[in-house]
Formats: sequence, C-alpha cells, structure tokens
Amino acid sequence: MKTVGSGTAAVVLSSQAGGAEAERRKRRRPNVIYAFSDEHRWHSMSFADMPQLKTPNMANLASQGTSFVNAISNYPVCSPHRAILMTGRWPYQQGITDNNIRLRRSEVTLGKAFKAAGYATGYIGKWHLGGTRAEPFGFDHSLIWSGTGNHWKSTYHPKDGKPVVCRDYNATAMTDQALRFIDRHKDGPFFLMVSWNPPHSRFTDARDEKKALYPAGSLPRRRNDKPIKRRKKGPKGDAFGKSWDVYQGYHAHVSAIDDELGRLMNKLDDLGLADDTILVYSSDHGSLLGSHGVGGKRQPFEESIKVPFIIRWPGVVAANARPKNLFGTIDVMPSLCSLAGIDVPKTCVGLDFSPVMRGRKEPRPASQFIMHIAKENASGGINHPAPLFRGVRTERYTYAVYPDRPWCLFDNQEDPCQMKNLIDDPSKATIVKEHRAMLAKWLTEAKDPFEIPT
Repeated sequence: MKTVGSGTAAVVLSSQAGGAEAERRKRRRPNVIYAFSDEHRWHSMSFADMPQLKTPNMANLASQGTSFVNAISNYPVCSPHRAILMTGRWPYQQGITDNNIRLRRSEVTLGKAFKAAGYATGYIGKWHLGGTRAEPFGFDHSLIWSGTGNHWKSTYHPKDGKPVVCRDYNATAMTDQALRFIDRHKDGPFFLMVSWNPPHSRFTDARDEKKALYPAGSLPRRRNDKPIKRRKKGPKGDAFGKSWDVYQGYHAHVSAIDDELGRLMNKLDDLGLADDTILVYSSDHGSLLGSHGVGGKRQPFEESIKVPFIIRWPGVVAANARPKNLFGTIDVMPSLCSLAGIDVPKTCVGLDFSPVMRGRKEPRPASQFIMHIAKENASGGINHPAPLFRGVRTERYTYAVYPDRPWCLFDNQEDPCQMKNLIDDPSKATIVKEHRAMLAKWLTEAKDPFEIPT
C-alpha cells in the first residue's frame, strides 16, 4: 500500500494501481451510496451471530471492506436516528426527539453538504422526517415512500404528478429506482441514499421463496429470548415476537434486503464504478424479537442498539477489517464527508472515523451516548412499554439509567447476551461511577436536559 497526498486529504491506493489510474482517482471524487434498511440488528447476518442465515452479499461486502463490530444506533428509533444521521447533531440540537416530528429545513444535512460540493444528490425510500419531499434538504432527486409497513402496497411520491401506489415488494421497487438514478448519473459524482423498509414489520409478509429458506427451527434463538407479554393480538403460536412466523418473516426480509444490496453491487460492477464508489450498508436500529422478553426497539440492549455498518471503497477503505472502535450514528456524516474529500460542516458534532476506515486505529472513543427520550408518538403513546432512559455503551459495558433510578450495567465481554444485571453489584461500584461520569459529560455535550438520578 502507498499513500498519495491530494490537497489536505491522503488517499490510500492499492499497490496494483498504475500511475495513470492513481492520478485519475486523485482528481475524481468518489460516488457515494448509503443504503440502509429499517430494524436490522447486527446479530442477524451470516458473518455475525447467525451463520445459518442467507446473507451472502452482506458477507461479501464485509470481506471487501470494513465492518464495524460496534456500530451503535445512538437513538434506536426511526425518526430520531434519521435526524442524527442526516444532520450529524443530537436530538436536542436539531429538534427530533421522537417519531413524527418534522426536520427543520434550516438544518445542514448530508444532502446539502454533498450538493454544495458539486454532487448530484438523490434520496429514495422511507424518509420519516416529515412530509414527502427531500429537495429542501439538498436532494436533487426525491422519491419518498409512505405506508411502507405494508411491503406489498405502499406509495411513492414523484415531484410532479400524483402519488403512485406500488403493488410490488417495495424494497425491490426502491432498488429499481436507485438503479435508474445510478444509470443517469454514472459519469458522477453522485450521492445517493436508499432507505429500504424491510425487515421492519410487517414481519410476516416477506417473499414466500425467502420464507421457505427457513423452516421451523432452522434458525437459532438468542439465549436471552423470553416470552413476550402481549399488548395486542399477534400471529398464532406462542407470544407475539416468539412465534416462528414472525421470526421466520423477519429473517426472510433480511435475506431479501441482501438480494437488493447485491443488485446495487452488480450495477456498480456492470458500469465499472465499483472502484470509484463508497458503498455503505447499515440500518437505523435493531429489533429485540423476544430478547429480554420484549419486542421492537427503544431499549439499551444490544439487539436494539447494535447495527450493521459495512463500508467499501476498494483500494482506500481497508478490506476484510473488523474494527472494534465504537462508531455511532452521530459519526456517520463527518466520516462520509471526510472520506469523500468534501468539507465537513461545522455543525457536525461527531467524530471523523475515516482514518479507521482507511485501516488506522484512531479515533477510539471511550463510549457512545445511547438514549430513549420520548414516546408520545410511539405505538400506544406514553403507554408504550419501552422505558425512557439515558446511557452509554463502552467497548465492554452497557450502562443505563431510568429518569428516576439506575437501571443496568452489563458486562458485554463476559455476558454478551446481557443476562446478568450488575448495577447493584458492590464490586462494580467504581465502574458504575466511571460510566455515570461519562454519561454526565455526554448530556452536557448534547445539550440534553436529562438529570441523572442519584
């Protein structure tokens, strides 16, 4: 490997690249595709905790690039995650503290940053930041989808004309739109975000051929699975979230998303753009699916906050790398901008992880801030069972507090399924104190008015 300077950025080129090719890549900024699904937990991939699962494209992307082992969704809920992702700012800085709150048009976004740098910008798929137009947020091309929970009957909103009802599997139709965008802008540079809805519920409406991959009992359960107390009528079987059709459907959707990711990868290969494109696969948050006896997200548990984050840029991003650095949603915007060689907006408050993506060791933050701030807009409103909390995830521990009392300390090294709560263990008092201090610092930095209970 050798390093070639380009202005203030250093670009690592493979030793196989010829001089002319190296010069061409120095001059041209990379395309960027940020593809993300909804509710895909890190554990549910073939190269993670579930080798029985069919996710060959995710595995291939990870072997060709860098997969963060500790990618953390700082706020594991749809709108709050997307607002942090889109702005590089915390909820109390940009105003999205729960679902169904509109993002302010004045915010500096990923779309605006790349558009200002001369990129053709596009957003396709689920938006969940208010309204059905992404143009005010810096995207030249906007195809926002609504009603995406029904994966076979949802709607997309063209700039001109009436909304269009789609009766195909919506993730496939979204990818079709993404491929057309890539074709139109193949001369680049382009910045494209593709937001698929699966594996988010409905869990049971996955493609039949994908469900057939997973007959009953063919996929392992997490060791922390417990029956879920039903709040509403669910599929036939045991408790909602534990019945096989839900578990099967969730993972069938994951395999379907793997197919869509593969279609993006094939398009880049067909057009000869793979080496000139930063390709990311990630998710907004995970899903409990019965772990700890709960479903959904909005929890500090690993199945809720730990997500895939796989990034590839051949010859620049380290191949087959599995860094343990704590990489959060808050860090995505500055990292992508820096890696692509464009100015990082001064509004961003996260860290630039592009050096780690290039194979270096730093930054290696001590913790990531995790939270559940509000639930008035959750299903069931304030009666939603997920408790409000603030906490930190370090490389070894997860620490969280309720608004009125301490909640948990888990040793993720010794207890990866988080089955033993150490919050009241006298031998961990110093560790609790250290994590409480980390949390206090995060609250100050994030302008969060939460008061840590004594």
